[in-house]
Amino acid sequence: MADTFVVNRIAFRRMLAALGVSDRNMDALEAQLNKEHRHVNSVALAGTLQRLGLSQDRIKNVFRRIGIDDVTITSILNTLDEEKILETFGKVVELDLNE
Repeated sequence: MADTFVVNRIAFRRMLAALGVSDRNMDALEAQLNKEHRHVNSVALAGTLQRLGLSQDRIKNVFRRIGIDDVTITSILNTLDEEKILETFGKVVELDLNE
């Protein structure tokens, strides 16, 4: 069973603001969380933060501030990378090999 971490909404917004996330993006993220009844899978959250422009180091920083240990953070980011690979696997591409 996975661990559950509770984060104060205001503290979470402050963390994101300190990392340079715009108010607009924070509002969009908060709306998404509200739609999901304020629960989010850590891999989905990492993906969302990455789409907002945060580097993996900054995402690690967010998770550390939440209280997640480094081993779990590494597992989360590895799972995110694996999901991205699976998304692109099987996509049709056109190759033109000229001599």
